[in-house]
Amino acid sequence: MSTSMSLEKMAEWAFIIFVMIAVIAGLVVGYMHWPDSGTDTATITSTDTWITLIMLILGVIVGLVSITAKEVTSFLMASIALIVTRVGVEVWKPLDIDWLANGILYYFAEGMLNYIVAFVAPAAVIIAIKQVYTLAKTK
Repeated sequence: MSTSMSLEKMAEWAFIIFVMIAVIAGLVVGYMHWPDSGTDTATITSTDTWITLIMLILGVIVGLVSITAKEVTSFLMASIALIVTRVGVEVWKPLDIDWLANGILYYFAEGMLNYIVAFVAPAAVIIAIKQVYTLAKTK
């Protein structure tokens, strides 16, 4: 029992750390995207590509080992909400105004959401496939 408890705790901490990585990366790359940062397009593209790849890999890890059976529904619903927010209208666009912190808040929010979704989406796909398999197997 203690081994499964420690594995659960490790998975919980891994998830929290991965989300923190997504937030910090979103702030860094969000700053790079901000026109006043002066960062060249090639650097932004390269950094964004690598961070997205890392977040996708971390999401696969979470999808394979971290979410328990009782967390599936909640995780998938939260994932859908995040993905829809990312794909839908630009919810952060009102933050892109000069008098509000010179528009940088928009780039921070956009960056954080991008990387959180890049992390959550592959985990959601894996968990959804596992759930479909479980449902099909019980019929």
